[in-house]
Amino acid sequence: MKIRVICLGKTKQKFIEEGIKEYQKRITKYTKLDWQILPDVKLTGNKTIEIVKDQEAVILKKHLPTSSFIIVLDENGKEYSSKKFAEYLERKLNTGKDIIFVIGGVYGLSNKILERADLVLSFSRFTFTHQMIRFLLAEQIYRSFTIIKGKKYHY
Repeated sequence: MKIRVICLGKTKQKFIEEGIKEYQKRITKYTKLDWQILPDVKLTGNKTIEIVKDQEAVILKKHLPTSSFIIVLDENGKEYSSKKFAEYLERKLNTGKDIIFVIGGVYGLSNKILERADLVLSFSRFTFTHQMIRFLLAEQIYRSFTIIKGKKYHY
């Protein structure tokens, strides 16, 4: 069993990339975490935002096996406290299924991906950039493992 994060588009801010690397290093003490960066679709003159999101959905669906548990990040998803999310994550990890987190592109995710999700998760009613949420997700995955293992990181 492993955890994978699938994102659309490269991380452009160096400070975000460095933060993700730091939490990636910390997480390896607890589990295998893979990051998969897929190409995003650019908004051009003849494409609407919905067309872009649908084209990105086609790209994403190729990487979402039915045997995995899919958690999609979306501002309209369910909110958890860190402790409740750790409990939830631990239950899912105990099923033996791989867990895949999906972070959309600049315009969010198509309903085709939201409907495929086993859980639609929101970190806040605030809006974050799709790149910033990568860092926040890495930190929350690490925090979840420290909670699960009874470590002192979470107070």
